[in-house]
Amino acid sequence: MIWCVRLVLVVLALLGANPLHAVQVDEILPNPVLEARAREISHELRCMVCQNQSIDDSEAPLARDLRLLVRERLKAGDSDNQVLDYMVARYGEFVLLKPRLSWHTAILWGAPLAILLAGLFAIGFSVLRRPAGSPLAEAGALSETERQKLSAIARSPSEQQFTARET
Repeated sequence: MIWCVRLVLVVLALLGANPLHAVQVDEILPNPVLEARAREISHELRCMVCQNQSIDDSEAPLARDLRLLVRERLKAGDSDNQVLDYMVARYGEFVLLKPRLSWHTAILWGAPLAILLAGLFAIGFSVLRRPAGSPLAEAGALSETERQKLSAIARSPSEQQFTARET
């Protein structure tokens, strides 16, 4: 009973925990609206050092520089899209965690759909190629020689001894 209470407390503690962000106190903007926008933009930008983390989650020095740059651009009056465009112009499309749809990223966005369609086509093709009769019904029909062999196996002495041991 005590272990159940402890388990519930641990689960509640984990569910109530806020995610840690690498944003330091000296980076936070005094304007809460601008800070919320900076956080939203930071979630969309990739840390060039960590590569699978946003700059908001990364503690790398480059991520800190990028967070400060985002905040500077917002204080200068740039819109969210202008900040993202500035970052892409400076660091390339790779800086975005979710690349934009364009001609050079079309294969990235189209590959999952193409794989899904190829799989559905393969399944449909295999279903259409299958004969109309069920393979199980054909396997159930035994010839006379097969029945004789089966009954001989069923009557073999080793089989009878095996079944006698089980009972």
